[in-house]
Amino acid sequence: MRKTTLFFLVLLALLAGSRLCHVHILWEGDTYPLAAARQMQHGRMLYRDIWFDKPPLLPLFYLMWGAGAGWALRLADALYALLACWIAYGFARELWSEQEGLWAAGLLAFFLTFDFPSAVIPVASDLLMVAPHLAAVWMAWKRKPFWAGVLAGVAFWINPKGVFVAAACVLWDPGGALWMAAGFGAVSALMVAALAGGGALGPYWEEVWQWGRLYAGSTFVENPARNALLRTASWAGFHVAIVAAAGVFLWKHSQWKWIGWLALSAIGVCAGLRFFPRYYFLLLPVVVLMAARGFGMMGRKREVVALLLLIPATRFGPTYLTALRDGAWRDTAIDRDSRKSAALLRPLEKPGDTLLVWGYRPELYVYTGLPAATCYLDSQPLTGVPADRHLTSSDAVETRDPGRRRRELVQSRPAFIVDGLGLYNPRLALTAYPELSAWLARYREIGRTGGTIIYALK
Repeated sequence: MRKTTLFFLVLLALLAGSRLCHVHILWEGDTYPLAAARQMQHGRMLYRDIWFDKPPLLPLFYLMWGAGAGWALRLADALYALLACWIAYGFARELWSEQEGLWAAGLLAFFLTFDFPSAVIPVASDLLMVAPHLAAVWMAWKRKPFWAGVLAGVAFWINPKGVFVAAACVLWDPGGALWMAAGFGAVSALMVAALAGGGALGPYWEEVWQWGRLYAGSTFVENPARNALLRTASWAGFHVAIVAAAGVFLWKHSQWKWIGWLALSAIGVCAGLRFFPRYYFLLLPVVVLMAARGFGMMGRKREVVALLLLIPATRFGPTYLTALRDGAWRDTAIDRDSRKSAALLRPLEKPGDTLLVWGYRPELYVYTGLPAATCYLDSQPLTGVPADRHLTSSDAVETRDPGRRRRELVQSRPAFIVDGLGLYNPRLALTAYPELSAWLARYREIGRTGGTIIYALK
């Protein structure tokens, strides 16, 4: 027990130390739910008063920690990652032995540290689903189907890909499917009742599911199949140590439940045909558990395979030193620009002032501390162009409702407007929409940064 406690203290030190290197940075995965949580602190109801296209449990995680940036947020990120490692440890220990439990926790902590910073540092929806994913399948394996369903429901209300977690649970315990449905339904009923009670159920459907369908059904990637092969090969290359160890496990124990869980997770990664690094968090739990057993079966050869962990460590380890310096790091260019914009605004702010952000810069609501002037935290619903492409493309995935929303926008009266999109893509600038010209004439430009234009009400 003392050895295990020391082991987890080392993991906590690794996870906390790595995340505190990013204490002065907000990544894209942080910004959107953090801005939504900030508006909830101002008394706004999610979906009804705040346009938000993710499930509701995501901003609630940030709300639990005060919806603030800085060390408290990064410590919360580390504690969440440690929770996921503890669940992996418990599951693997009950499946096999203490040795496999320690391998599972250690490997998960390692790959929640040495991966793309934009993926592993912020607890965005794909990462936030890791803990309930592991816990749900663990409960299904233990033949506790109701709790498996509850945890799969939690995963679903964090990320729609939680349906693949529910399917994996049924795979592990087909006889408990009805109880799983009851647990899943209980969580969903509570969430639906809360949304309906706040008058947010209709907006939730529009923002999360209708907009989400448009987003998922219109990839910006020219050749999705080629992109899938390249991204998956890249992921397998950086994770070659656990891929090899998992291969050893499957070679010696090719149980169909493990293969099915792996296949379901892989299908979930393919949803949306984008293959961003964070999408592979759906695949990580099953691969880590199989690898933990694989390392346990290798004998002395495990040291040779473990040396492959140097590949991600040497690739991503130096990024923590770069984050501490945070000088001209290309990955944080937009975050630095947003901080500059906020620095220009803060001396001008007065009580009661509000802000409208045009583009995808939700972090400005955090850095300025200003409440949103409208329900829109970014301009995607106003242009119909998703943020994954709007810096370079003006092709809208939604064409009818954005015009209506822009016409409604002119009824608002924000004290400040920050256009964080027009300097990158003039076709989507505020000034590019005739219906906004008279409204925008009430504002004057008061400053610019490299990527923003700042307006104040005359």
